Amino acid sequence: MARKCEICGKKTIFGRQVSHAHNVSSRKFYPNIQKVKVRLPNGEVRRIKVCTKCLKAGKVEKVV
Repeated sequence: MARKCEICGKKTIFGRQVSHAHNVSSRKFYPNIQKVKVRLPNGEVRRIKVCTKCLKAGKVEKVV
């Protein structure tokens, strides 16, 4: 299952974890992805993966 927002395309990015001794190792930054039931523009109801930034911005209409 891919960690990717189906609205804006936000996905996992890679960076470096740096300790106080400057030991460097690779790490991942994951987006806050939620599975929500939404109403699509054509009226269809589907469960999609959406980042919380898109939810707060109102880019999707949640179905309760």
